[in-house]
Amino acid sequence: MKKVYLLFVFFCIQNILAQANPDDTIQVSVLTVGVADESHSLYGHTAIRIKDDFRGIDRVYNYGMFDFRTPNFILRFIKGDMQYFAGAYPYADFEDNYHYENRSIYEQTLDLSTYKKLALITELEKSISGDDKFYTYKFIDRNCTTKVADVINDVLQKEVVYKHDVSDLTYREVLYPYAENQFFQKLGINLIFGAKTDQQATKIFLPFDLKNNLAHTEYKDKPLVSETKTLFEATRIPQKVWWDSMYTLLFFLTLIVVINNSVVTHSYFILIGILGIFFCLVGFYSFHKEIAWNYNVLLFNPVLLLVAYFRATHKRTAFMWSSFIALASLVIYLLYMINKVHLVIVWPFMVANAVLLIRGLILYLGREKQRK
Repeated sequence: MKKVYLLFVFFCIQNILAQANPDDTIQVSVLTVGVADESHSLYGHTAIRIKDDFRGIDRVYNYGMFDFRTPNFILRFIKGDMQYFAGAYPYADFEDNYHYENRSIYEQTLDLSTYKKLALITELEKSISGDDKFYTYKFIDRNCTTKVADVINDVLQKEVVYKHDVSDLTYREVLYPYAENQFFQKLGINLIFGAKTDQQATKIFLPFDLKNNLAHTEYKDKPLVSETKTLFEATRIPQKVWWDSMYTLLFFLTLIVVINNSVVTHSYFILIGILGIFFCLVGFYSFHKEIAWNYNVLLFNPVLLLVAYFRATHKRTAFMWSSFIALASLVIYLLYMINKVHLVIVWPFMVANAVLLIRGLILYLGREKQRK
């Protein structure tokens, strides 16, 4: 009987303390969402959860929101002035959405004082209603993950959250494994990215990068994360389409080389050249620094348009010079690509271009010699 009485007193005291200082019931945590196969979900997602059982609050602050109805959405996204914004909604909706998409949810509870929790909530509320609600999205420098890291650092008034595990890896090398099961998506990503992504990855910009670094972050001589939980573990089976592989690319490029038809070769060069022009123009047009100075134009070379044109119009000297320039560009590209991670997926284009250019020179010059 005495034990029951003492237990009753204990719970009464705990309830009184909770009512006297209800802010102690606030839980602040960082949510990391698993990856999926679609382009927008390829790298995961980050958000902040505020849970307060005393007040019946459980909501998520999400910095990765955008409106598909934005006028000229595609052009603005490519240009790099697309406006993302922060929003807040019930955690139940957040969880239901990622259950539906079959994406894991991991939670890291932050060990903060009551004062810091309230300060963070104040900043989060400002971010969804104030002048800073909208921000210009940048793939590396400003996204849902960097915004979460920034708001935590602002509240702590110190750069506590930063990349602890800096290695020699570049941003491109960090990104490369994420599209392991989507070959053509990986190929497209690495072709559109320029020189900036080959810089050393010194910033936290991916959700799981933030998750891993938070696990090693300390604040006031103790771990910033007090608890890590798996809220939902997805049972994902990677979606693998039979044709989405290196073998498909090799098949078509081999077919183009083996057919040895001038119309097919010219069409290939025209397509490659147009893509090269696109890489050049989008690099100048876009504010995304990640796609500027794209050296892949040495492979997808606009000069190939001239090669096709001069050969079709039998302009011998111009054809020779344009072919030599394209071949020299390939050699420079190969030397530059020696230590690049995406060499293993672009080499079929290098071989195909080299074979077609050299064979074209040999055949064309041979015919010109016979005519003489």
